[in-house]
Amino acid sequence: MILTKVCEGLDFPEGPIAMADGSVILVEIRRQTLSRVLPDGTITVIAELGGGPNGAAIGPDGMVYVCNNGGFIWTQEGGITRPVGTPEDYVTGSIQRVDPETGAFETIYDSCDGIPLRGPNDIVFDAEGGFYFTDLGKSNSEFVHHGAFYYAKADGSQITRVHAPMITPNGIGLSPDDKTVHVAETRTGRVWSFDLIAPGEIAPLPFDMPGRLEATLPDYQLLDSLAVQADGKICVATLMRGGISTVPLGGGPVTFFEVPGDPYITNICFGGEDMRDAWITASGTGCLYHTRWPDAGHRLHFNG
Repeated sequence: MILTKVCEGLDFPEGPIAMADGSVILVEIRRQTLSRVLPDGTITVIAELGGGPNGAAIGPDGMVYVCNNGGFIWTQEGGITRPVGTPEDYVTGSIQRVDPETGAFETIYDSCDGIPLRGPNDIVFDAEGGFYFTDLGKSNSEFVHHGAFYYAKADGSQITRVHAPMITPNGIGLSPDDKTVHVAETRTGRVWSFDLIAPGEIAPLPFDMPGRLEATLPDYQLLDSLAVQADGKICVATLMRGGISTVPLGGGPVTFFEVPGDPYITNICFGGEDMRDAWITASGTGCLYHTRWPDAGHRLHFNG
């Protein structure tokens, strides 16, 4: 596959959304913005969101829903930018709804059952117009929060904690038939699946299992955000090794696509008429890449 750099100069990009006009909407976590990258590589800011905008998805109303992790402390070394902790001005995480035309935004959730959201990370909408999102938690040199994943209505009226505790849940996606939700844990290098019996409700898990294990990546490979192919395979951004791992369901070999020069490959999204156009965020170096993927991505329920 040929990897083409669309642009550089992004400030820790994540949460890419392939738009029908050929642009890509994404977040810049360190810059604290929702931004748009045009096909020629031009970068424009849609909204300045504060905190740490992380994952993003188009909702049924055409608005962009953003997981805001509340912010990070940052460091740079050897040309690589990376987060290293929680800033002193951190208050909480949140879910924000942004108008992509005007940049106007509002916070629709910052807690669930009286417990603050810590570090919302990745998001996906189902056919009903509700969304699942992960909360990775926050950490410092002394602690790491347990994480969870949630289900919420887009109008801000209801939020439910679907499953907890999890160890740094990060990427989240739905199977093409909306019957299974997949979650990738960063620190364990594991991809879990959960069968859905209703929107926001998973089937009981035996023996207190964290989920149905699809894969554990060997060595020091940490997992970030994910997307799902039309055939159901899970494409998960793989930190430290630097690329995209494709995980088959029910076992089988995991394949890997390397993105050279950046250990912080954080996300992938699919678009184009045949859903084989793939955009990949290289966050450490601030780049957005494009390639033609060998298999079609699953077409999301809502998009721009």
